[in-house]
Amino acid sequence: MVDTYQNYVDGEWRDSETGETFEVTNPADQSDVVGAFQRSSSADAAGAIEAAAAVEDEWAETPATARGTFLRETAKRMDDRAEELTETLVREEGKTRTEAAGEVQRAVDIFYYYAERAKDYAGERQEPSTTDQNLYYVREPMGVAGLIVPWNYPIAIPSWKMAPALATGNTLVVKPSQDAPNVLRKVFECLDAAAEETGVPDGVVNFVAGGGEEVGGEILDHDAVDTVSFTGSRQVGEMIYEQATDSHKRVQTELGSKNPTVVSASADVEEAADVVAAGAFGVTGQACTATERVVVHDSLYDDFVEALVERAESLDVGPGLDDPDMGPHVSESELESTLEYVEIGQDEGATLEYGGERLEGDDYDDGFFVSPTIFTDVESDMRIMQEEVFGPFVGVTSYSDFDEAVEIVNDVEFGLAAGIVTQDHSEANRFVDEADFGVVKVNEATTGLELHVPFGGMNASSSETYREQGEEGMDFFTITKTVYDNY
Repeated sequence: MVDTYQNYVDGEWRDSETGETFEVTNPADQSDVVGAFQRSSSADAAGAIEAAAAVEDEWAETPATARGTFLRETAKRMDDRAEELTETLVREEGKTRTEAAGEVQRAVDIFYYYAERAKDYAGERQEPSTTDQNLYYVREPMGVAGLIVPWNYPIAIPSWKMAPALATGNTLVVKPSQDAPNVLRKVFECLDAAAEETGVPDGVVNFVAGGGEEVGGEILDHDAVDTVSFTGSRQVGEMIYEQATDSHKRVQTELGSKNPTVVSASADVEEAADVVAAGAFGVTGQACTATERVVVHDSLYDDFVEALVERAESLDVGPGLDDPDMGPHVSESELESTLEYVEIGQDEGATLEYGGERLEGDDYDDGFFVSPTIFTDVESDMRIMQEEVFGPFVGVTSYSDFDEAVEIVNDVEFGLAAGIVTQDHSEANRFVDEADFGVVKVNEATTGLELHVPFGGMNASSSETYREQGEEGMDFFTITKTVYDNY
């Protein structure tokens, strides 16, 4: 029998008014049903928004130390349930156990981090230009925050939106992805228990599952929502940005990318292959920071391709619960998209060096598995070098001088994460200066982020309004008030 899970609205677990649900299955084994979730209506979303709006003043006036205590108690409960959260994440999204455990720990750490930051983010005193005056500014919460979150990091990304929003005194309505809602629903169980323990008012946090048009559309249009934060595809993000700004909301979007790694003439080939393989094939390439383009110096090109193919051949692909090197795609549509790009690359004249096929056999037939894919002989203007694939898929091209490498790196509309593998410090510094990307890494995979520094992209990868994570992650959820106090 399939377990049916409810929304969390105004401090209660409740069914949608529609009476309808949708099922989520394990992408490694479609016979394994994770659960049934509410197919909510716009009215359900409106009810959650109104619950959040009803207590926004009370929560804003709650002392920051008390808000931090709420976050800390939530983190403790998440930490206590880390193994359960990890297995839930593996079953619904497909990550390996190791990858899922790392993501769960990151979410716990994020809540602990903002629990401490809550109490020292109130404002700042400034020196006035006259006597007998206090001059200072305070940060106040925006109000109701609508969060629309993705499936690929279904606990970490919601956490780095929810925790700073709550720390700064905002109330929340969160719409999870329909592909992976259960791990976030369990975080709301932790929030519910922590709220009861610490006396947090009903309505401060709300969870509404369902479709983008019904739930997401209501978040974008409802007058009581003050801010909207979205992470997902460029196509959907641009639509959300336009719709939310038309409704006069503050908007933050983090979208896709086509991330490069340069392998310079001074690089160690084996190290470079390790860095690229980690960035391209980790989490099945289903990360907005995943490496999809490799730009290799002519002198190393053949040796690098050979080394990267060796890395791909050695990967153990299988169900995430078995903790292999790489798990499945999250859904059949994502798998089909990757396979379609394999056909596109071949049609464009690139060489399929390795992989690019759906895996079949006893361990694979009920899941969405694909082999890691490497294309060579690619040109920068090919679709497989311009469009995000969002799978374990990488194209390798060559360059002869550093200016050419930088030109290829920047020859995309996106700009999220870029890397270089080099032992030339001058070259590394030039790359940091000239790469038009929000995150630049030297001798490290493009994936992987510290939680206490700003994160976000440039160009088509972001709305370029506010960054996420760290102290800047709190800026989006607050507005400043400047005070002139004459005495």
